[in-house]
Amino acid sequence: QVQLVESGGGLVQAGGSLRLSCAASGRPFSSYAMGWFRQAPGKEREFVASIRWSGGSRYYKDSVKGRFTISRDNAKNTVYLQMNSLKPEDTAVYYCNANRGSDDYWGQGTQVTVSS
Repeated sequence: QVQLVESGGGLVQAGGSLRLSCAASGRPFSSYAMGWFRQAPGKEREFVASIRWSGGSRYYKDSVKGRFTISRDNAKNTVYLQMNSLKPEDTAVYYCNANRGSDDYWGQGTQVTVSS
């Protein structure tokens, strides 16, 4: 099994930046595709960004393209989400996800709050 722990969330003003980290343990990190999802109050969890095991293919939700960057450091078993030019609508709990075929794991989430 894989355990995921997110960190780096907090309160930031609009236009500011945060970098989220997700530390993985339990299985070889490099064999999993990694992603970030978020869930705002009263809304469904939605996809934000993902990166394949090779690190060469990245995908983003349209509204965060050009502002967010997902990356991974397999040697450190860690995936990152660099968030720039944050907007109040980015406010949500952000969750880390690890996926490999039928294996699917989630972290506990970290709160990101963007003030106007």
